[in-house]
Amino acid sequence: MVYLTENYGNIALSGGTGSNRSSQPMTEKITIIEGPTPEFQEVNGLWIQGVAESPGQYDTYFIELRAFDGSSLVDRCSSAWEKNEPIVLEYRTETGLTDEISIIAAHLEETDEGDVIQLWVRQPREDVEFELKFDDNDDEYF
Repeated sequence: MVYLTENYGNIALSGGTGSNRSSQPMTEKITIIEGPTPEFQEVNGLWIQGVAESPGQYDTYFIELRAFDGSSLVDRCSSAWEKNEPIVLEYRTETGLTDEISIIAAHLEETDEGDVIQLWVRQPREDVEFELKFDDNDDEYF
């Protein structure tokens, strides 16, 4: 079951000298407080590349969750995005540790059994490696 968690407002950050301080908003969160670890289904397709366009490499996933008040959750996502702020899903991993993943799209399905929130989430791809090799003997391009 997914419940609303509070946005704790601003967090004060030291400016280095101790006298200068700036405020940076905390990331909005939706927290799964009961139930199993979500089943992340990998998403492929051209439309998701348009939604998740970024200079970084990301893996995108789809999950469905039952929610107590799904419309409020979708509204919180929309509100964060309107302010160009991120929103994350906080959940427990299979080992019991808390983890977060960025939400990039949300949709509410109202069913006879209750609200089902559909989320598209993404995380940085960690297995991307680039290797450049130059062949000094190849004069074809010079």
